Amino acid sequence: MTKHRQLDVPEIPMRDDLTIQEHVYERLRYAIMVGAFPPGTNLTMRGLAEAMGLSPTPIREAVRRLSSEHAIEVLQNRRMTVPEMTLGRFEELLALRVALEVHAAERSLPYVSNIIIENMESIDLEMDAALTRNDLDRLTILNQDFHRALYMTNPHQVSMPVIESVWLQMGPFQRQVIENVKDYYKVDRHKEILDALRARDVAALVIATESDIREGMSRSGRQQLTQSHPDGHAA
Repeated sequence: MTKHRQLDVPEIPMRDDLTIQEHVYERLRYAIMVGAFPPGTNLTMRGLAEAMGLSPTPIREAVRRLSSEHAIEVLQNRRMTVPEMTLGRFEELLALRVALEVHAAERSLPYVSNIIIENMESIDLEMDAALTRNDLDRLTILNQDFHRALYMTNPHQVSMPVIESVWLQMGPFQRQVIENVKDYYKVDRHKEILDALRARDVAALVIATESDIREGMSRSGRQQLTQSHPDGHAA
C-alpha cells in the first residue's frame, strides 16, 4: 500500500563547495538514508519542493540521481515512491553488503594506522552515547561513518560508491527496525572489529565484519518481514 504523508526533510549544513543542486541531492539522500521517508511513501516534485522551500528545478536532478541509485522509484504516472522492502530484496541486499564490506575491510587492513583505529574508536563511543539517548538517526549515520573510516583507508579502493548505494537502498526499512536492535545485537561487533585491527588479524576482522552485518538490524529486519509477509512480499 502506498502512503501519503506530510514530508519532513531533515536539514543538513550547506557546504561551501556544493552547488544548490548538489546540496539538494545530499539532503534528500540523507533523508532517505536515515529513514525520514518510510518504505512506500509517495513523493512528488511539488511536495518535495514545498517541504524544502525550493523550486522543482534543483529537485528534479536530485531525484534523477536517486532514481539511478534505486533509492527512489519513478512510476509511469510521473509520481515517485520510496521502494517497499520484500524479504527477497532484503536478503539480496544483505548478501551484497557482506560480500562488499568483508572485501573492503580485508583490503583496507594493510593501510590501517593507530590514528585510524583511534578515530574509529571515538566514533564507536559516540555510537554508544547515541544509543543510550535513543538518538537513532545519529546512530545510523555514525555506524556508516565507522565503517567508511575503515574502508576508505585503502587508497586503491573502488567499492565505496557501491557500498553506499546498498546502504541507501536499505536505509528506509532499516530505520523501521533499528528500534529493536538491542534485542538482537547482544555482542558489540564494533569492539571486535577494533580488536582485530589492533592485532592486525585479518581472519578475526572478516568474522567480526560479517557478524556485525548479519546480526542486530539484519535479524530484526528478517523477522519483521517474515512475520508480516510470510510469502516474502511487502504489502
